[in-house]
Amino acid sequence: MRANAYLNFDGNCEEAFRFYAEATGAPIDQMMSFANSPMADQMPPEARNMIVHASMRVGDTVIMASDAPGDRYRKPQGFSVSLVVDTPAEAERIFTALSAGGEVIMPLQQTFFAVRFGMLTDKFGIPWMVNCEGEG
Repeated sequence: MRANAYLNFDGNCEEAFRFYAEATGAPIDQMMSFANSPMADQMPPEARNMIVHASMRVGDTVIMASDAPGDRYRKPQGFSVSLVVDTPAEAERIFTALSAGGEVIMPLQQTFFAVRFGMLTDKFGIPWMVNCEGEG
């Protein structure tokens, strides 16, 4: 068994996933719009370029996402996407990239449980934690 995060966006899933790929260095495995899906004819024209499914592999984990059509979007709350990285330099790089245009909740810093740990909400409203437990 495994669990994967599935994120919903308000029409900016493609932009967000391209941002995450750049920030983390993780490849986007799949990105399909409603227009390129069997659901194309069921969607209003303004929703056809929205993403019906996207996925990216971050290490051993898959993050999936889509745009929530119509009035189905809800602001994310009650969770964070947690990235565990190997080195403080990687933590600094990824934290800086993900926080661009977003809000830093807890600056990246040494804690009693990690060499580096920080929390942020990115410019798309997704909460993240970046954790480096040791020098790697």
